[in-house]
Amino acid sequence: MKSCGDSLLVECPEPFGRRLFDSDLPAPRLHKGDWVVDGCDISTARGFVERYHYARGASNTATYLHGLFPAGYHWAAELMGVAWWLPPTKNAAKSLVGDDWRGVLSLSRLCVSPEAPRNSCSFMLARSVRGIDRSKWHTLVTYADGWRGHAGTIYLASGWQYDGETSPERTYTLNGRMLARKAGKRTRTHQEMIDLGCVVEGRFSKHRFVKRL
Repeated sequence: MKSCGDSLLVECPEPFGRRLFDSDLPAPRLHKGDWVVDGCDISTARGFVERYHYARGASNTATYLHGLFPAGYHWAAELMGVAWWLPPTKNAAKSLVGDDWRGVLSLSRLCVSPEAPRNSCSFMLARSVRGIDRSKWHTLVTYADGWRGHAGTIYLASGWQYDGETSPERTYTLNGRMLARKAGKRTRTHQEMIDLGCVVEGRFSKHRFVKRL
């Protein structure tokens, strides 16, 4: 199990791509010239997130989808990290910027393989942010999940601003995967979530972090 700056948890020891390091030795620090952050197709990213992110799933769409790859990579299976961006809900965006809410973009998933070098998350996050169109998106937001004990250290280290805690909300899981109440343009009721077979893990707050572009 590997923590990535307290912002996510990698829970699966099985590598998704090629094996890079001796697992009995500490991972070396990332050398920038050895890695690139590039666009990633959604099916490959989804498989990676299902394997390595504690939520075990992601949205059916993405506004930006960036992957961490070894420099000179040839195959999608060499993917070693994912940054997945989506617009937040309207209410979440309006709570940040009011009527200019359409310019808010949310980092929905950020995870790396246990095989990735140290500092991979911060490297991937910085380059992923560079790839966002600043003429369209003026504010970035992300959350560190209190349910998992995350504090968002990587975001603070990457220049994001802490913006307090959200109100506690129910967290649902279905067959070991987190399931959001939001489904397309509507939000499921609590009873609908229960009828789907979801388990309520409890009520938890999230730490919110914001970056102005």
